[in-house]
Amino acid sequence: MAQKKIVFRRKLYDKMLEWKHTKNGETALLIKGARRIGKSTIVEEFAKNEYETYILIDFSDVPAAVLEAIDNIADKNNFFFQLQFIYGVKLHERKSVIIFDEVQLCPKARQAIKHLVKDGRYDYIETGSLLSIKKNTKDIVIPSEETRITMFPMDYEEFRWALGDKVTIPMLREAFETHRSLGDAVTRQLLRDFRLYMLVGGMPQAINTYLVTNNLSDVDAIKREIIELYVDDFRKIDPSGRAGRLFKAIPSELAKNTSRYQTTSIIGQKGKAEDMERLLEDMEDSLTVNFSYHANSPSVGLSLHKDINAYKMFVSDTGLFITLAFWDKSVVENEIYHKLLSDKLAADLGYVYENVVAQMLKSSGNELYYHTWPTESGKHNYEVDFLLSRGNKLWPIEVKSSGYSNHKSLDEFCKKYSEWVSSRFLIYTKDFRKDGDTTLLPVFMTALL
Repeated sequence: MAQKKIVFRRKLYDKMLEWKHTKNGETALLIKGARRIGKSTIVEEFAKNEYETYILIDFSDVPAAVLEAIDNIADKNNFFFQLQFIYGVKLHERKSVIIFDEVQLCPKARQAIKHLVKDGRYDYIETGSLLSIKKNTKDIVIPSEETRITMFPMDYEEFRWALGDKVTIPMLREAFETHRSLGDAVTRQLLRDFRLYMLVGGMPQAINTYLVTNNLSDVDAIKREIIELYVDDFRKIDPSGRAGRLFKAIPSELAKNTSRYQTTSIIGQKGKAEDMERLLEDMEDSLTVNFSYHANSPSVGLSLHKDINAYKMFVSDTGLFITLAFWDKSVVENEIYHKLLSDKLAADLGYVYENVVAQMLKSSGNELYYHTWPTESGKHNYEVDFLLSRGNKLWPIEVKSSGYSNHKSLDEFCKKYSEWVSSRFLIYTKDFRKDGDTTLLPVFMTALL
């Protein structure tokens, strides 16, 4: 029996409202993001709530009559007339919206946005995978009349909303702003709650499955379907299979604790350097992965010192990351999930925490950078896991998978680059407190940075 589909509250909705009220038809809205993160759902929910009527054209399953109408879209009066007949919906000037869902599958419709917006009668919302949009717009004029928004998997606050909890995150925000500790018992419970988010992840279909079945093996099966879908998509842009192999190897590469992703250990030395660069760019454009680049000079202009040949790769959703990490199981048993949930799995999970911190920082609007440099002996490297640019200063971040509060790399970084640092953070699994100039931050508070 099919599951009941739950429509989740998403923060993107407020950005869509802002577009509607400030642009008032002057631009179309393009929502880009990875597949299965809820683009179509939120757009249709928005159309139902904010307009008198709407027409949703799903280009993955579109009537032939619609494609014929688009071929003759220059005659806009006839185009709108035909759409209303095909979909049985009456459009009202400035009170209706037309949705181009999976617009990348119909480049002509994307190109027509310029003229439809200029016509001004209705609003337009497009959804699509950024990578597919990029691949299918080579021979068309890209409309400049677009407001573009990136959609990410559901963040931790949205996850708490889905569970009916509207209290936890505001209370954590208050604690963060007032520098108030939470207490050990409360912190342990909050960490258990957060590990559930790490296990389930932020893909709406996985969260829906958890709420309906309360079975983590069922959730894992859904996540495997999504991963296979992503790998199939990678195969379309890279028939050699290299992109898919690089994607599936992310957990093992992070577990090695090296200073960069070693592509040659996964795919060897095959191909030209520019081909590899293009492949990685396509993977980044897919929004299924988050890249963190090495900043060769850790000053405020991090992007000016980005080393495109030294990077770490994270999965955009940590729930998918955990399923990839245990891919050798046919379906991850509930036992493994429950051990992860109670923090009793023997394996070192530092790389899982690093992935979820990357996800939270990225969805909060940060670009990801890190920095390494040799120790005094030259035998090892110091490493600051993340660098955030704040005004004309930097916030260095070190991530620990335990309550261990030693932060040698962070201390050495702040000593070496003291002129650039305003605040410093150790993200770990204990209570919120200060250690000298370092703020020790529970991992579930990462998004507050």
